[in-house]
Amino acid sequence: MYAASAASYLLAMISSNQALQYLPYPTQVLAKSCKPIPVMIFGVLFAHKSYSWRKYCYVLMIVVGVAMFLYKDKKAAENKDFGFGELLLIFSLAMDGTTTSIQDRIKRNYQRTGNTMMFYTNLYSSLYLSAGLLVTGELWSFFYFVQRHPYVFWDLIGLAIASCLGQWCIFKTIEEFSPLTCSIVTTTRKLFTIIISVSFLKIMSYQQLPINLENS
Repeated sequence: MYAASAASYLLAMISSNQALQYLPYPTQVLAKSCKPIPVMIFGVLFAHKSYSWRKYCYVLMIVVGVAMFLYKDKKAAENKDFGFGELLLIFSLAMDGTTTSIQDRIKRNYQRTGNTMMFYTNLYSSLYLSAGLLVTGELWSFFYFVQRHPYVFWDLIGLAIASCLGQWCIFKTIEEFSPLTCSIVTTTRKLFTIIISVSFLKIMSYQQLPINLENS
């Protein structure tokens, strides 16, 4: 079950990252805010869970809010075609639902702690990714890249620490509450992700403005 959970977790992450080649980052983040829907559907179908009507209303309100935010510009909504990026996001959401339904069953049937779930999920994920890096040859490309740009190593360390702390909070929430509660909390977090991302890009553009003027 941990192997299946890790596989669906990786597929969700890979398809979500691949969608960024076709969609802007804020759109991807907002679309992933619909995660509570597959979490509830897969939880009912595969984890045999039941939810109160209030939770269904809350999830519906979240999705309606996301849709209004994404397509508030009527002209932009008319010109927007449903493409491969959207399909990748739908597949990613389906994999998210699969992951949470498996985690639900592990929690209910085996009473595992959040740290244990986190350890085995990352263990199988590391095995899958290591095999993929060796088959594709990207592992050696990564080493060459780090040799050419050694400063990126410290960025990767910071990213790993932040990711570890974030994952610990996620699995602790799953242990204490449920995957649905965790998905609703992370949906709220995505709002701050968008705000920080947009603010950071604006700050960077202001910092580069004098350089561009000087070069021109």
